[in-house]
Amino acid sequence: MSTATVSSKGQITIPATVRESLHVGVGDRVEFVEIAPGRYEFVAATRPVSALRGMFGKPERQVSIEDMNAAIEARGASAR
Repeated sequence: MSTATVSSKGQITIPATVRESLHVGVGDRVEFVEIAPGRYEFVAATRPVSALRGMFGKPERQVSIEDMNAAIEARGASAR
């Protein structure tokens, strides 16, 4: 288990073994994702958003912006 100490400025130094495992280097971004109350997961955010392309396959049908707006409007009206 690796540990780190929080500085007076709220900063931590990520242990070298953790940086190497996550392939995190100088200038890379990391995210803290809450997975349960008081429990966070530390995730390297080094992949570009373009890497997500094709992750979910092709949509079954195309939906226009107008159709989306109409669905949002109808749902908003029914919530009142």
